[in-house]
Amino acid sequence: MSSSKQHWEAIYASKSDAELSWTQPDPALSLSLIGEVCPAGGSVIDIGGGSSGLAARLRDGGYSVTVLEISEAALQRARQQIGPRAEHVRWITADVTKCPNLGRFDVWHDRAVFHFLTDAAGRASYVDLLSRTIPPGGHAVIATFALDGPEKCSGLPVCRYDGRSLAEELGPGFRLLKTVAERHRTPWGAPQSFQYSVFAQS
Repeated sequence: MSSSKQHWEAIYASKSDAELSWTQPDPALSLSLIGEVCPAGGSVIDIGGGSSGLAARLRDGGYSVTVLEISEAALQRARQQIGPRAEHVRWITADVTKCPNLGRFDVWHDRAVFHFLTDAAGRASYVDLLSRTIPPGGHAVIATFALDGPEKCSGLPVCRYDGRSLAEELGPGFRLLKTVAERHRTPWGAPQSFQYSVFAQS
């Protein structure tokens, strides 16, 4: 088991959603941005979905949904939380930087995975998989800590971005369409600055 997987398995095994800073009762911004670039009936892969309720909301909205998450404990929690609807979601336990192939999807959604990739090799692997997963004309919605966001999360260092610097990381194969700021509130009320960037695959 990799050190990264061990870390996240331990986090989800030891903490409830109310103890996780990224917990979001209503993923309204993600739903809105996905809806802007892909109508109901399209396919979405949620990278690092954790125990988020986004998959259930997307499924209820008529999307085909796949969730990729490094922690099996997180996926078990997510499946339990959405009940019978879990049968209609594809669940993949994998490290996004070490996954050879995922198939093709209209939208790649990532809220708070990319900013944990602090080494260039991991980011390059991520971008390579993204490029192979989203077809020309497809879209990516990627949320990270903003430039004034936290420097660490869950005991790990992160890289902070704005839309321009994130676009530079993804390279010329992706065109930045828009960036939206979000002031996320943790379950205990602390503010965190995020930025959501929407890209089109060239």
